[in-house]
Amino acid sequence: MQERIYYLFVYGSLRKGFHSEAYQYIFNYFHLVGDATVKGLLYDLGPYPAAVPANGDTQITGELYEIKNKDEYGYALAQLDDYEGVDPLEGEIKYYRREAVDVFIADHTIRAWIYWYNQPVEGHPLIESGDVLQYMRDKVKKEVNEL
Repeated sequence: MQERIYYLFVYGSLRKGFHSEAYQYIFNYFHLVGDATVKGLLYDLGPYPAAVPANGDTQITGELYEIKNKDEYGYALAQLDDYEGVDPLEGEIKYYRREAVDVFIADHTIRAWIYWYNQPVEGHPLIESGDVLQYMRDKVKKEVNEL
């Protein structure tokens, strides 16, 4: 039986600052606990970022959420798994996998779900800051300055 973890760490399109349609789903089923980090590396895949686990000091910046209604736990996770492509149909690529991870928030650690990228990241730019929103802001500033 799968571990019941009522927290979710998001670092990309599910973050409130990303302004994606998918964030509305997070808003409906989870409440924001706060900004947090996990150990890992973040890559720019173009339309979305990809996180991969890593040992060492590299950190990914994101947000920690807690499910609002524990009775909706199974449904909420199934919807997220579907959005992230965790259980693809036959012949489709499994882009992400959901795993439990230690999330660092304030002065403590909480166990939460994360969606790790499940494909090779070679050839994609590393987001050195570990924060996709900051990376996108910096990218826009650079493009504007180059005009």
